Amino acid sequence: MLTRSLTQSRGLGPLGAAFLVGLLAIGVAVFASASPYFLTASNLADLGSTAAVTTMVAAPAVFLIVAGQMDLSVGATAGFCGVVLASLTPDLGLAGALAVTAALGLGVGLLNGSLVTLLGIHSFAVTIGSLALLRGLAYLLPSGLPVIMPGFTTLGTARPLGIPLPILLAVVVWVAALLVLRCTPCGRDGVRIGALPAGHRFGSSRAKLLVLAGFAASGLGAALTGTILTSQFGTGIPNAANGLELTVLAVVLLGGGALDGGRGSVLGALLAVLTVSVLANGLSLLNVSPYWTQVASGALVLLALVLDRWRTQRRRRAARAAQSAQSAQPAGAGQPAATGQAAQADQPGSRAGITR
Repeated sequence: MLTRSLTQSRGLGPLGAAFLVGLLAIGVAVFASASPYFLTASNLADLGSTAAVTTMVAAPAVFLIVAGQMDLSVGATAGFCGVVLASLTPDLGLAGALAVTAALGLGVGLLNGSLVTLLGIHSFAVTIGSLALLRGLAYLLPSGLPVIMPGFTTLGTARPLGIPLPILLAVVVWVAALLVLRCTPCGRDGVRIGALPAGHRFGSSRAKLLVLAGFAASGLGAALTGTILTSQFGTGIPNAANGLELTVLAVVLLGGGALDGGRGSVLGALLAVLTVSVLANGLSLLNVSPYWTQVASGALVLLALVLDRWRTQRRRRAARAAQSAQSAQPAGAGQPAATGQAAQADQPGSRAGITR
């Protein structure tokens, strides 16, 4: 049933969905048998809280990938916002510091989006530059040391109804992403933008505005991630979210996204987040060196890139085969071949898709 719901359109595909479901099931089975603590309530809560941190930025990342963009600055933005939050709280109070943190995250997203949409700079280059800038600022503010923030643990550790608050926030974020991408014109227009050739994506003001909004949401998600991490640690750590950008890219691609845009799956990305979180949590329980965890994360990124390229090549072969078959039909047998080819070329859905 889960596989069916994940494959009702062409964002993930039945093979991709089956692969993720199988990988998640194998991971749970292996770690549950290897450690008696894996399926305990406390560990599952920790696992869910860890996954929730990733989901805050993975949800807007799905829209960006669908629109043919990426944001590699989310980890640095989260670390910078966490340090700013911890630094400003003594002077501004928690409410004031939270407002400034949210504004900073929004500002970073708007800056990235403006450089991409108005100046036409590739999102990879823009966000790599933002990553370096924000990571340096995060270390400069506290002179390279963590900023201690005693007493601010409610957001990261509270459990209304027995459920960790980060998990509840993540559910809200994912439901919102699902509704936006599936039930609003914004989601459908995002698919159309990503399905266009790279040089033609920003031909309208609406396209620029939608991509700008996607980067703004990514910045806000990163600020929320930094806030949660600061609350969990009780301190603002500059490198608290290092590597988050690669994890997010991996889960979005594993979940059915495509680097060339036009495709993506909200539920597929969520399933990939759970799979990656199970892997990291299980290896930690088995006292595996964190360096091996980093190796596993890097392998997942490479796997995601390979799967993305394989899906892209398969779609192109299928499109060429369909075009050849259509052009081979006699003109009198129905629609003229040239007209059929033009109609197919004009449909963004020929390589665009989004799942629930």
